Amino acid sequence: MAQQLNPYITFDGTCSEAMDFYAAALGGTVQKMSFRDTGYDVDGIMHANLETPTGFHIFASDTAPGMGMNFTPGNNLQISLSGDDAEALRGYWAALGEGGQVMMPLERQMWGDDYGMLVDKFGILWHVNIAGNAGAAATDA
Repeated sequence: MAQQLNPYITFDGTCSEAMDFYAAALGGTVQKMSFRDTGYDVDGIMHANLETPTGFHIFASDTAPGMGMNFTPGNNLQISLSGDDAEALRGYWAALGEGGQVMMPLERQMWGDDYGMLVDKFGILWHVNIAGNAGAAATDA
């Protein structure tokens, strides 16, 4: 059986909006279950799952009182997208950067790949790495 790594993002009441944004940027459909769906008298999303046509998976939830975690946006999670499909990866870069901030432009690096880093409008840090010759025409979209 194949294994996969699934980043899990915790939000402070914006999980539904964030997951819809990621689905629009990366493709796919979000499945959501609210706390209320499971009998809790709390607003927000208990669990959301995004699976994209290319095989990316993102899990997420909102925090809820009593969960035992302090919410601090973006500092406990980073997501990396990498591969050799330069067109797709540049598209993800552009879409995820909408309303966000580029920390490091997507451009050729000393190791031979095109790499960039941005913080999306929800405070999540994204790394995009386009392998070797696939990223021949570097831009900072």
